[in-house]
Amino acid sequence: MESKSLIAQQLLSDPRVAQATELLTAALAEHSAKLSARGPIPELTEPYQKWLDVFAQLRGNALFFPYLGSGAGQGALVELADGSVKYDMITGIGVHAMGHANTDLLPELIPAVLSDTVMQGNLQQNTESLLLSKQLVTLANQHGASLNHCFLSSSGAMANENAIKVLFQHKVGSSRILAFQNAFAGRTHLTGQVTDRPKNRVGQPLTVPVDYVPFFDASRPEESTQETLQIVERYLQRYPDAHCGFIMELVQGEGGYYSAPREYFVSLCELLKRHKVPVFFDEIQTFGRTYAPFAFQMLELDEFADVVTVGKMSQICATFFRQELNPKPGLLSQTFTSSTTAIVTARWILRKLVEGNFYGPQGRIADIHSRFVRRFEAIHAKAPDRIQGPWGIGGMIAFTPLDGSADAAKKVLHALYEAGVIAFVAGAGPARVRFLPPFLSLTDDEIENVCDILESVLLSPELNS
Repeated sequence: MESKSLIAQQLLSDPRVAQATELLTAALAEHSAKLSARGPIPELTEPYQKWLDVFAQLRGNALFFPYLGSGAGQGALVELADGSVKYDMITGIGVHAMGHANTDLLPELIPAVLSDTVMQGNLQQNTESLLLSKQLVTLANQHGASLNHCFLSSSGAMANENAIKVLFQHKVGSSRILAFQNAFAGRTHLTGQVTDRPKNRVGQPLTVPVDYVPFFDASRPEESTQETLQIVERYLQRYPDAHCGFIMELVQGEGGYYSAPREYFVSLCELLKRHKVPVFFDEIQTFGRTYAPFAFQMLELDEFADVVTVGKMSQICATFFRQELNPKPGLLSQTFTSSTTAIVTARWILRKLVEGNFYGPQGRIADIHSRFVRRFEAIHAKAPDRIQGPWGIGGMIAFTPLDGSADAAKKVLHALYEAGVIAFVAGAGPARVRFLPPFLSLTDDEIENVCDILESVLLSPELNS
């Protein structure tokens, strides 16, 4: 909807805006091009450490990595405030899929910066929110899902919180929820209860009883499938009509980047449907990163999707649900939907996903995954005790370092960080190192450079100390 009678359109059509956009884009490209991987600038090391100490005091705990960004970057490269430049392979745990300082994105953001407010929310949403919601629903339903509605929110935990509220209101009288072992749903009071990490909720009162089910085990596929179905059946019989739904990550994120074949999920979803238990696909981390925009589309589970959540790389998060689950007014509401810049960025990312050659067996995500896997397997051939698979799926890349202990994973992560690659941990028993690379801008050279550093770190004698 555009009209020259609107002041907003007159502003965006002003030639000064176009000129400023051109100048800013050129300046960004020129200065970003100066970046290359390097260590810290010596004279900045001491003040940088003082900033880290002050920040740790202010927030109550030190940062996991000594990371304070300067605000400059280029693709996979990011500059820190100590002058060092590193390869970012975790991207804010999957948020910055477009890379750092993407010059293609900047022109899209200028209208958002010129918009009348910084934030959009419950009472005042601009046209961007409408257009984004339409894009999301269209993308979610392109292969036959019936997700009629989409509620926007500012965080993945809130999207999941909203989803669980929708499920409980739909199944009045229900009091429990089903989830996989090693599930991660967020850190709010409710989602923290679903997250299978008891240490994260020490001192917190019980909110919702969660019945955990073992996930698929690739080493014993038939037995583990039957085990899952039998345990679900047992819970459903023990607590008849008590479950609001089953929340499931189709690729376990924090659990270690493990997935399962379509047949496993079909058997599970069919069992749930027979018992009238809604299926909730948590795609906060998987969205955009598998071999289809949604993991449920990759696995052809569209018919089973009752509730779906997305987040992280989408910038603004969302809860999708079928018409029959549409909640009563007042259940879902929040002051902030998100910032206008985040909403505009989300629309740009969705266009890239639809228009680019990212998906399918020959898509860019499959190519990126295979390039990492080839290098991982080459390192494994040299030193099988230093790196082991499985290697994850699509743009969710992982490996088990050394003996798979938490201490070993932490040692490798910090050695990688010092060498110039930022990654993160996932899973337990074994603990794994994970990459969530900026696949919308990642180059083949960046992949090779990262793997060169990884090989150097893993083969280093210092890891034995």
